[in-house]
Amino acid sequence: MTTTTPRLGIIDYGMGNLHSVTKSLQRLGGHCQRLCSGADLRRWEDAGGRALVLPGVGAFDPAMTQLAERDLIEPIGQWVHQDRPLLGICLGLQLLFSGSAEGRLAGLNLVPGMVEPLKPTADEPVPHMGWQPLISADTSLLFPSQEEQWVYFVHSYGAVPEDANLVAAHVMVARQPVTAAIAHGALVATQFHPEKSGPCGQRILARWLKHLPG
Repeated sequence: MTTTTPRLGIIDYGMGNLHSVTKSLQRLGGHCQRLCSGADLRRWEDAGGRALVLPGVGAFDPAMTQLAERDLIEPIGQWVHQDRPLLGICLGLQLLFSGSAEGRLAGLNLVPGMVEPLKPTADEPVPHMGWQPLISADTSLLFPSQEEQWVYFVHSYGAVPEDANLVAAHVMVARQPVTAAIAHGALVATQFHPEKSGPCGQRILARWLKHLPG
């Protein structure tokens, strides 16, 4: 559990809602630094970086292209393989997977599984947009099932991990469960936007910061 101001690295590959994410974490006491390249990430790590944040808004293939051009793919992978903390948000969650039906490029492949298109219905069109309550796994520390948690979504694709036990919370879309959050060791990611989810989102981010290793 963290007892000092956490040094957070916000990965900037040109496709993230960095301002809102950074402000939300700063309000909770996080010291945030933008990392625009693999060299930035390595320098930040050498200077005592504690946890990475991978935000994202947009399409899968352009995002992977930007990560590759900025030499960020390998250092992100090394960080996660060392079981060091990373928080993915929205597209940042999807990029952790093996690939996406939206594109042709491979993902970071840190979570085995694929990102699949949501299936619209007459009552629930795609994109899935707006506020919905999380349905949490009983063992989740970040998304406690005893707390009502309404969070904000904007997405047209949903992640399907090969290991269903990685799903820390889901949401119902067109009467089907869709991954809302995953957790595995120090790796956590949300399909929803905690930085846009009001007090509930702030509590989720605060719990994440609280549980960072000291």
